Amino acid sequence: MIRAISIALCVVVCSMPMTTRAQLRPLEPPQWRMLDEDASIAAEVGGSRLTGQRASLAGTTGKLWEAGTFAIAWRTGRVVLEAAGTAQRFFHETGTFSAPYPDVEPSDNGDRHDSGDYRISTTVRLTPRGFPATGVLRFGTRLPTTDNSTGLDRDALDFFATFGGAGSLRALSIAGEAGLGIHSTREQRFEQEDVMLYSLRVELRNSRFIPSLSLLGQKHGLTHDSIRGVEDLGEMRAGLRIGRHFWARAEYVRGYESFSPSSGFIFTAGVIR
Repeated sequence: MIRAISIALCVVVCSMPMTTRAQLRPLEPPQWRMLDEDASIAAEVGGSRLTGQRASLAGTTGKLWEAGTFAIAWRTGRVVLEAAGTAQRFFHETGTFSAPYPDVEPSDNGDRHDSGDYRISTTVRLTPRGFPATGVLRFGTRLPTTDNSTGLDRDALDFFATFGGAGSLRALSIAGEAGLGIHSTREQRFEQEDVMLYSLRVELRNSRFIPSLSLLGQKHGLTHDSIRGVEDLGEMRAGLRIGRHFWARAEYVRGYESFSPSSGFIFTAGVIR
């Protein structure tokens, strides 16, 4: 039964129409290593500096600093429970591309500051232990913790559900997911937007230094134009991780959608046991 539902939902998701053109940041991938390595607990913390980032509701472009990004995950049997988010965001405006949304307050000095988004999710392993590949179902919610008047994000509740898979070929590890995001909007005519969520990561685990390449983002359908605040997102990340149980990772970010950053860096460190 689970297999039939999984196949059906994957067909629906993959057949959704797409276009190019944001909620500020895309949904982060699942905690794949917890399932791959049968770990019980994992925690990480970090930050990022991104340039050419568009703040859709404020109508401005600028530099974004994310301080205190975190994730805490706990596994019990087939289930991984995760709480993640960003403590603070600092945005320095360098230009404008649109008039601000009606209830967004202007910034006299070009600086905006707000809390980031917080997420709670559950990942369930669908395949038996020892199976050549790992299949998962992930679902969760994005909590309304931001301030509408700041213009960096929406004070809105979102839901997401994805199917994913991971496997390895010798030292090459591949993991990806795709699914549906139901995002609340600030528009009265369209109170929610359904988008396709996706991520793909490739790692080469043949030495102490582990390089990776990732793609992640979201796409809306072709039936209407993108809705302000939930535009398309897309990032390419080239990273390098060192360490296994105690680890650190640096990633270079390159956006390929209009509302993603033009470039930037993400630094993360953590522990997994």
